[in-house]
Amino acid sequence: MAPTPARRRALRALAGAAGSGLVGSPARAQSGWPSRPLRFVVPFAPGGTSEIVARSVAAELTRQLGQSVFVENKPGGAGTVAMVEVARAAPDGHTFILGHVGTLAVNPFMLEHPPYDAARDFAPVTLLARVPNLYVVHPDVPAATLKEFVAHVRANPGRLNYGSAGNASAGHLAMEYLKLVTRMFITHIPYRGTGPMLTDLIAGRIQATSAGLPALAPYLRSGRLRAIAVGTAQRTAAMPEVPTVAELGWPQFETSQWYGVLVPAGTPADIIERLREECRKALRSSAVTARFAGDGAETLAGTPREFAEFIAREQVVWKEVIRRAGIRPD
Repeated sequence: MAPTPARRRALRALAGAAGSGLVGSPARAQSGWPSRPLRFVVPFAPGGTSEIVARSVAAELTRQLGQSVFVENKPGGAGTVAMVEVARAAPDGHTFILGHVGTLAVNPFMLEHPPYDAARDFAPVTLLARVPNLYVVHPDVPAATLKEFVAHVRANPGRLNYGSAGNASAGHLAMEYLKLVTRMFITHIPYRGTGPMLTDLIAGRIQATSAGLPALAPYLRSGRLRAIAVGTAQRTAAMPEVPTVAELGWPQFETSQWYGVLVPAGTPADIIERLREECRKALRSSAVTARFAGDGAETLAGTPREFAEFIAREQVVWKEVIRRAGIRPD
């Protein structure tokens, strides 16, 4: 999907903000950063991939910075509650948020009156990770493969349900994207976080979900869930036996969860650069690389400008999915 002239302008604005005075200036720099404990806000309930990524990085940042980095889960409103709070926080580098596809690339188009502006109210720091989206079903579902699952859903329209961590969560988007390309109908049940959703899925109260491998791995190993496909372009090294959606008959299909760090707009540029460098070091630590490798996560890092350009490209893709799928807020 080629970007429209309006989206090209938005992309340039995002990228420009990442490297301009909109995100801070050396004149406002604070060489004593950090001077107190830091808040790393996660806009979802505990128990999901977002928390695993945040806590892995926060533990290393705590060690590197000599100040505690507290992960604070703040779910609600498709991530808007946390995004608004962080947007209003003091731009001094002591509060930052875990951004992801829902809060940065979906809410701007799904919500009629978004309470925050993803480009204006935040300064991108760096991408952290890309995590494969797995499609899984409860073992009682009579489908061993994605093709069998699609056929089963088509044969039982409206009788099956899938869960997600909430409206506009990565899992919600991944399933709606799959529904579009496979032309199947299955009802969405939003939860307040991946943890509560998985409780109901394992109990058989819902039949399927899409989520990141870190949150699903224990249940896949124990046989309480069954993986039928992965959304990435290539199979994940963590579960090489699981085929991609693309190779199963829906070419060019690709979706994954991604996570990055943002700070309130106006944060001094040198603090942004220091935080970016500390995140890069954390991602290279043996503790994080081992955890991410085991979970099939790809570490990304990169500059604020690269993160801004990535967000703009994702907005182009998901704006069209939202329009076609008719995704609306709760």
